[in-house]
Amino acid sequence: MKTIATRELCAWLDATLNAASFADYCPNGLQVEGKSTVSHIIAGVTASQTLINVASERGADAILVHHGWFWKGEDPRILGTRKKRLASLLANDLNLIAYHLPLDAHPQLGNNAQLARILGLTPRADTAGARGLVWLGNMPGAATLGEVAAQVERALGRVPQVIGDGGMPAQSLAWCTGAAQSMLGEAIDAGAQVFITGEISEQTVHLARETGTGFISAGHHATERYGVQALGAAIEKEFGINVEFVDIDNPV
Repeated sequence: MKTIATRELCAWLDATLNAASFADYCPNGLQVEGKSTVSHIIAGVTASQTLINVASERGADAILVHHGWFWKGEDPRILGTRKKRLASLLANDLNLIAYHLPLDAHPQLGNNAQLARILGLTPRADTAGARGLVWLGNMPGAATLGEVAAQVERALGRVPQVIGDGGMPAQSLAWCTGAAQSMLGEAIDAGAQVFITGEISEQTVHLARETGTGFISAGHHATERYGVQALGAAIEKEFGINVEFVDIDNPV
């Protein structure tokens, strides 16, 4: 079984995702230190207790996620569920490695890039992998909001929330995975007729309606399952270690 030093793995991840260039509200990279070497990684969307339990049961050395800990405005004290999670990591000597914005934006491995692959979107070259997190492009074969929404449902296996008439034009699309509903205005300014993201807010509905923009809320978890899988595959290819993706269902 191949192994790699934890520090070497994290250095490669930092460089590959260009993590230092992002002004994020949570630390990217190694968030909790565990074993000094890694041969088996459990990957998932979020560092939940369930994912930690799976990693412990399967004898993993590290957990790799998109959503780690230490969110903006969150109580930093080690209390309650955070104490339990941390105790589980330390008891099993598990490394916790997380990449938030760097994994959203990467031009090949990132969530936006992978969502485009899953949905059959063609990104516009001047936005794919750009510093902005909103990508622009189109969906070949889909001309209306209804057709785009139907493809989203087929590809992601869930019924999205859709704002707008199904016959609305959809030649120009914008997308950003996760909770990017606040970026609707940016998408509209860029000329998008339809915006695809993971979540929706009350005010988003009014902005979409009043601007005649189609809005598709496809699920935060559902739109962000694919970046960490692509990153895990890249790790396996680079280092030959075992990476297992575990999908902990989340309806949001």
